[in-house]
Amino acid sequence: METTFTIKKDRLPDVPPEKFSFQSTFRALRHKNFAMLLFGQTLSRIGDFLFQIAMTWWVLEKTGSAAAMGTVMFFSILPTVIFSLVAGVLIDRMKRGVVLFFSDLARCIIMVVGTWLILSDQLTLWQIYVIALLFGAADAFFLPAYSAIIQQIVPYKDLPSANSINSLSMQFGRVAGPAIGGIAAGIGGTAFAFGANAVSFFIGTLTVLPLLSLPKPALLQEEGFSLKLFFADLRGGFETIFAAPILWITILVFSLTNITLAGPYSIAMPFLVQNEMGGDEKLLGLIYAIFPIGYAIASLVMGAFPKIRYRGLVFYIASIIAGLGLGIFGLHVPIYVLVIAALLNGAALEIDGLVWMNILQEQVPPEKMGRVSSVDMLGSFVLLPIGFALTGWLVDGVGAAVVFVGAGVISTIICILPLLHPAVRKLD
Repeated sequence: METTFTIKKDRLPDVPPEKFSFQSTFRALRHKNFAMLLFGQTLSRIGDFLFQIAMTWWVLEKTGSAAAMGTVMFFSILPTVIFSLVAGVLIDRMKRGVVLFFSDLARCIIMVVGTWLILSDQLTLWQIYVIALLFGAADAFFLPAYSAIIQQIVPYKDLPSANSINSLSMQFGRVAGPAIGGIAAGIGGTAFAFGANAVSFFIGTLTVLPLLSLPKPALLQEEGFSLKLFFADLRGGFETIFAAPILWITILVFSLTNITLAGPYSIAMPFLVQNEMGGDEKLLGLIYAIFPIGYAIASLVMGAFPKIRYRGLVFYIASIIAGLGLGIFGLHVPIYVLVIAALLNGAALEIDGLVWMNILQEQVPPEKMGRVSSVDMLGSFVLLPIGFALTGWLVDGVGAAVVFVGAGVISTIICILPLLHPAVRKLD
């Protein structure tokens, strides 16, 4: 019988009383499996953002249609909504390393096929929809498995460091990917971007190989799989969430604030820059580049703390700051104020992300992390298509500036309300 692991919440190892140090931000890299996994996923993230830029460029060049672009986004999100709960149950019944391997392999194959279609001049819009759909399906399994396996390969005391480094990797991808994607579109074309992403996923599969031998997350009482076991496992995941108010309250809150924060950022920002600020694509690019800097600064600072204290208060105060920072974009203020607001918004959302991962890793047993991560992911994505459509309609109706101010106010109010719950205020 295979060896399995469990961590009881009342027996979590104590975090040593280390002092604040930026060097401790990178202490999780001492663990070889995590360092290898992070290297592969950093390359994959660069490839992902490079691919998104290239795909966007292809759609605009071939169709010039905003509706087509919206449809691509819809097909990218749809698999997460459909498969996330199923993926969470399967991830908690399988070796997470195996899930990561086949997810990376599937995305590599998808990119190879896409590259071949471009090189042979056969790529069409409906094939882009299919690529987005298949890519999203692989992501629906990869993302919760990735979140869950970090808890398995990194000791508890180093999880804050692992979370921070992982986020730094994401922000590096957000900066490097579009930059390389823009160069690729101008020099090597879309085929180069698709091919480079295929290579990044192939390298990702190699870095996951040492994780294939990791044990399953828990000793299963019943082997095999059936609808009865599926619903029993799913119920166990929801019971874990509803047993901890901080979990169900936050998933509910951010299913709403993801609309009020992501909608204006993704849809209204270009209209704000063009219509309200009289700027061009260079100013838009500058503003978008500021947000990841805020994320990166917060990652470095938060990762230097051996333990995050007063997490309930920190999480929702940061959420309020993020809402206010976004709302400032709707006011007629100097550009340097917008830069500060973007930095604050990015840093606050990064603090939220790191605190949230820390809460999950403490509150959720490892054998249930796949299911809980999937429910969390579903909550984050399920209302986004509606939010994007609503944001577009409001921008056309009342203007981008009003949308930013309104979204900032609504986000702030929504994030104040959880502080009324004592379980949130008292969470250390």
